[in-house]
Amino acid sequence: MNILSIVWDVNPWLFKLSDSFGIRWYGVLFACAFLFGYIIFNRFFKKEGLSTEKLDQLTLYIALGTVIGARLGHCFFYDAAYYLKNPLEILQIWRGGLASHGASIGILVALYLYVRKNKMSFLWLIDRISVVTALGGFFIRMGNLMNSEIYGRPTDLPWGFRFVRDNSRITFSDPNTGEILGKHLPCHPTQLYEALSYLLLFFILFWVIRKYGEKLKDGVIFGWFLIALFTTRFLIEYLKFEQSDFELNMISQWHMNMGQLLSLPFIMLGIGLLVWLRKYGKTNA
Repeated sequence: MNILSIVWDVNPWLFKLSDSFGIRWYGVLFACAFLFGYIIFNRFFKKEGLSTEKLDQLTLYIALGTVIGARLGHCFFYDAAYYLKNPLEILQIWRGGLASHGASIGILVALYLYVRKNKMSFLWLIDRISVVTALGGFFIRMGNLMNSEIYGRPTDLPWGFRFVRDNSRITFSDPNTGEILGKHLPCHPTQLYEALSYLLLFFILFWVIRKYGEKLKDGVIFGWFLIALFTTRFLIEYLKFEQSDFELNMISQWHMNMGQLLSLPFIMLGIGLLVWLRKYGKTNA
């Protein structure tokens, strides 16, 4: 056992009113993603002379797109057979199960509907959404850390976390020999890897949009956002455990899990958008 490992025994509940009801850290951090996103976007809207009413409407669209997309993404990307047999459980969000790739699709659909209604530039809006989405990703992954979930494989690195409160994997076994390795071994804190990567991406995008936003073609920031965020996600997935049993077959056949497979279209979309903008995009200044 790595004596330099970090024992992670944080209670996921901020406070409990009963055995099954209360406020979890995940919920608080999820709310922080929208709160800080709203504050930052308010600055963008004020600069363009747009009303607070339009911002409130946008926030509602994004909230619905995020929750609906994330839930449907989890249900149909990771366990479609089960949820097709039990469709009412799709509505049981409180039982857990949200997928970031589904949230991304849901947000894009919501934004498309929003700009159609308000006759705004989709690319201008999505550039600025990229900034707050990166910050939102930081808060969501910190929520996963507080829940002791979605972490990585065992590691000997000194910053490995022993997730004491996660009972979903009581023992670890060698994937090649089947040998039982132990309980609560130090693992890669992949939630923290992603959270810090997204926070760094937020600061970079925020600086770029403040310094060069009026000079860049609309859509350029979004293109680079897609490439940076989903390439990061693709690489970190190599350190993670599989979230579903069927992913074991995917890895043996394609050497990728579902998270990586779903990241590829977003990376290609980012590259394709930058290529298209280079030829057809309009310069703002």
